[in-house]
Amino acid sequence: MVLTLDIGNTHIVLGGFLDGELQFVSRLSTNAKKTEDEYAALLYDIFRLEGVHKPEVQGAIISSVVPPLNQTMTAALKKVCGITPMIVGPGIKSGVNLLVDNPQQVGADLVCSAAAVVKHYPLPALIVDMGTATKLSIIDENGAFRGVSITPGVQMGLQALSGGTAQLPQVSLDAPKHLIGKNTVESMQSGVVYGNACLIDGMARRMEAEFGAPLSRIATGGIAKFIIPQCELDFTLDESLILKGLYSIYEKN
Repeated sequence: MVLTLDIGNTHIVLGGFLDGELQFVSRLSTNAKKTEDEYAALLYDIFRLEGVHKPEVQGAIISSVVPPLNQTMTAALKKVCGITPMIVGPGIKSGVNLLVDNPQQVGADLVCSAAAVVKHYPLPALIVDMGTATKLSIIDENGAFRGVSITPGVQMGLQALSGGTAQLPQVSLDAPKHLIGKNTVESMQSGVVYGNACLIDGMARRMEAEFGAPLSRIATGGIAKFIIPQCELDFTLDESLILKGLYSIYEKN
């Protein structure tokens, strides 16, 4: 089994691949203050829950946008599995050409999602990754990463809305029946859910027009399942996209 870990700002997503097939997905809260022993204990519990035994784990690969956790998670994996993981970064072959001003500034998560789309979807493509931030990336017909647009994430906007006002509550991301809300909760849900769906639709249309060719559309990230169904445009929802990209990069290295 190969372990894939996507360390994001909010969650750490852990996947296990066996013979190229994703066997399980688990989520941990991202906390840079946790020690290697604390993460080792969490990993150990997940492996017991999923029926994974130490001898089955042959390798691991990490994508991270939280550098302080790289060493912590590496030590935790050594302690639990006896392996040293690869970390996506300079020197790792991804199969994705980064056609941007400074390739070193492209996040590992963007590289991994691009690698997955190159392998599994028709090109050229638009990738929408909805996590702590919402990122829209373009992959051209040759599998090269052409650039990205980044906006504040849905939850970030929702927290700012309720936290920065005296009378607006925290609300769920359920889509209300009507855009024109009749009460505070429905009004906020309308703005957050349908407003972000309109943002995705609008940006997708404009980016496709600027690129100058029709694009496949793939959406991923923990928030995508709440917003993408409300979009007017068609998207393929693939919640394991980054994990698939990590496995693809592992194979290449």
